[in-house]
Amino acid sequence: MQIEGAIALVTGANGGIGKYYVEALRAAGASRIYAGARNPKSLVNLVAVDPQQIIPVSLDITDEQSVAAAANECKDVNLLINNAGIGLLKGFIAANDLSSARAEMEVNYFGTLAMCRAFAPVLNANGGGAIVNMLSILGKVNFPINASYGASKAAALLMTQGVRAELATQRTLVIGVMPGTVDTEGSKHFPPPKVSPEAVAQEALQAVINEIEDVYPGEQAKAMMAQLRDDPKALEKSMATMLPS
Repeated sequence: MQIEGAIALVTGANGGIGKYYVEALRAAGASRIYAGARNPKSLVNLVAVDPQQIIPVSLDITDEQSVAAAANECKDVNLLINNAGIGLLKGFIAANDLSSARAEMEVNYFGTLAMCRAFAPVLNANGGGAIVNMLSILGKVNFPINASYGASKAAALLMTQGVRAELATQRTLVIGVMPGTVDTEGSKHFPPPKVSPEAVAQEALQAVINEIEDVYPGEQAKAMMAQLRDDPKALEKSMATMLPS
C-alpha cells in the first residue's frame, strides 16, 4: 500500500502524536485526511493548514454511537490510524482506586477495538487497506510508574494480533507500533532517550508501505526489544526498580 493517494483517518488528531501523523500523511501525499477528536474545535489550527485536504471529524472512540457515525461519515477510508490513547501514570497497588485503570482500558483497548470493528467493513469495501494501532513497548514489559497503562497496551497488543488474523482474508494489513518514551508534553518529566513524535509517525507510515507488522520506533524501544529477546527477566527486574511514589 502507498501513502500517496490514500484516504486516512487519524484518531486523537488534536494532540500528542496525532497531529504529527496528520502532517506526515500530508507530506507523503495522502489525498484526504480525516482528523478525529472529541472536540472538533481543538482541530482548528490543524485543519487551517489545508481545509480541502484535512477534514475534522467529531469522534469519541469510547462512545459506540460516535464511532458508528464516524464510520458512516468516512466511508472512503483505506488507512485507519488508531492513535487516540491515555496514560495516567498510576501503579496497580499505589493507585487510590481502579478509576484510572478502567479509563485506560476503556480508551486504549476497548476504544481501539471499537474502531477496528467499525472500520473493518469500510476497509474491506475499499480494497483491504491498513490499520495502524498505536501501542507501546510497555505492552511487553511492565513499568510500575505507569503500570495500568502498560496493562491496557498489552491487551491492545493481543487484540491487534487477533484482528490481524481475522482480517487477513480481506487483505487488510494490521500494524502494531510500539515506541518507548515519545517526546511529548506527557513525557516531559521522563529522562532520555526519547523518540520524536515525527519519527514515530514517519516510521509507522513507512511500515505501511513496506508491510511491516510490528514497529519499534526509537533507540529505546529497539534496545528493550533486544533485551526481551536475550534476557526478559533481567529487563523486568530492572523496570521493577522504578516504583510509583
